[in-house]
Amino acid sequence: MWFFLAALLVLYFFRQWYLERQTVDNLTEKYVFITGCDSGFGNLLARQLDLKGMRVLAGCLTQKGAEELEKATSDRLKTTILDVTNTENVAAVTEWVKGCVGDKGLWGIVNNAGIGAPMSPNEWLTKEDFMKVINVNLLGLIDVTLQMLSLVRRARGRVVNMASVMGRLSCFGGGYCPAKYGVEAFSDSLRQEMQSFGVRVSIIEPGAFHTTIMRDIEDGFEDIWTGVPSDIKMQYGQQFFEIFQRQMTEIVQSGSKNLYLVTDCIEHALTSFHPRTRYSAGWDAKLFYIPVSYLPTSIADYILTRNCPKPAQAM
Repeated sequence: MWFFLAALLVLYFFRQWYLERQTVDNLTEKYVFITGCDSGFGNLLARQLDLKGMRVLAGCLTQKGAEELEKATSDRLKTTILDVTNTENVAAVTEWVKGCVGDKGLWGIVNNAGIGAPMSPNEWLTKEDFMKVINVNLLGLIDVTLQMLSLVRRARGRVVNMASVMGRLSCFGGGYCPAKYGVEAFSDSLRQEMQSFGVRVSIIEPGAFHTTIMRDIEDGFEDIWTGVPSDIKMQYGQQFFEIFQRQMTEIVQSGSKNLYLVTDCIEHALTSFHPRTRYSAGWDAKLFYIPVSYLPTSIADYILTRNCPKPAQAM
């Protein structure tokens, strides 16, 4: 009996391995649009796909980022300036993409643009702090997807959305976790709707990686504390802030520097004939965050908060 079950498992995983190794044809003729290509995952992915011969259309927030990426890549790669929070800019870039891809359509959208700061205990922040992150990480992602979706449908292509393990397990206050939960929900509903059109939707769920997002969170933490109202500061105390800041610094410094763990997942989602629905990138995602997300809430809460500092006026 156990031997039979083990054999079935082996056959199942071998089948998955075999199917996932099959790649789509004519990759050198396929166009992929990537947001957030100034640095980090987006920049590395753009260069990685360019080396594979794909036709990369890279959205950069700054002219400097666009120029540096063009210098590091082939003539196939084209850049444009994109602020995903500006609907008029997104519409203009969509028209630019239409002109680039022509009748072939757009094989892939990679919604990578994102920010992390401000991130802190929720009570230290304002509605505007939340909206700053949500406008980029969720609403900007939705805007780009909806405006370019008809181009992807024409090519029966792929939508790859950058979520996070923080979209499965909320560990910090601020707009980052709510935005990533929203990315998960939007991607799930979009995947169900697009199945009939032959469009595949994949979600990337990285753990902690050493990127500009993580460094910005660390750098902005003291500015957040400075702006906290005095009565709330008294509730938490200076010691809470110092311990919390130190823990955040440790998380940032412990992040993996191997960004290929993420970009390889995105490449697979774009090039495999059988892409996955979800990709967990990084050992912390695979062995800690994702497993903990399936635990009963009380147990997950204990694991996540057991080493957190206590406010000065805690019960």
